[in-house]
Amino acid sequence: MHPVAKAIWFIESHFGRAIALSEIAAMAGMSRHHLSRRFGEMTGQNLNRYLRARRLSEAARQLAAGAEDILAVALDAGYGSHEAFTRAFREEFGLTPEALRAKGDLAGLTLQEPIRMSAIEKTDLPTPRIETLDAFTITGLAADFAPGKAAGIPALWQKFNDYFGHIPGQVDKTAYGLCTMLGDGKAGFRYLAGARVSTGDDLPAEFETVTLPAQAWAIFLHQGHVNGIPATVDAAFRTWLPASGRTVGAFPDVLEFYGEDFDPETGLGRVEIWLPLADRMTNP
Repeated sequence: MHPVAKAIWFIESHFGRAIALSEIAAMAGMSRHHLSRRFGEMTGQNLNRYLRARRLSEAARQLAAGAEDILAVALDAGYGSHEAFTRAFREEFGLTPEALRAKGDLAGLTLQEPIRMSAIEKTDLPTPRIETLDAFTITGLAADFAPGKAAGIPALWQKFNDYFGHIPGQVDKTAYGLCTMLGDGKAGFRYLAGARVSTGDDLPAEFETVTLPAQAWAIFLHQGHVNGIPATVDAAFRTWLPASGRTVGAFPDVLEFYGEDFDPETGLGRVEIWLPLADRMTNP
């Protein structure tokens, strides 16, 4: 995986806390100087400027949505005081955080969207194991994503990880990413970052809960960094499914499984891609 892609993934997964350039460089396996240079060459942006703009853009979204505590938004964006945050926010957008909150929308603001991270090219797809599982329930944070905007998913996981391990009824220390296409002719998909639970009671109000039906699954072991998941999913649909004689099930479109050894700091560990399967076989 390219060091710049690693850096982008790390930023998108951790910008809710203070990140030093040296930390990003260490994760990417390069010196700060070389990473900054390569980042600029590949993206056309300054690395520090990108990190700053991403934090402030996410803060702007919270404020436009009516966030009550501006200091909390400032702290989440990596600023130690209301004053420092206000100064940086005005420099970025030309208005104060208070003014944007009162305005209540993002019209006229130029936000920094996540840079789309290129997928790892996959040459081999492991043979999946087929398992039939009982119905189970997943709960977590969900959001809609437009086509080609999946680069924002790490930020959703970043928010969910604050709850992980403290969710009422959480079954174990594994996690799931549930992806479903939007209905009613809408483009895009809905993604839920969650965990398996035994009950849907006493959950945070912002959580969405989904019960998956009893069904068979084709389970593929994903190899390498988490950023390569789209390539594994593509290979499963493009190569394995047509040759298997199986038909994909109705729900969900794709389920990602993250084992207990998965490390969100590095993006490495056991990851599986689960495709739901219909009951009946069809001819290849």
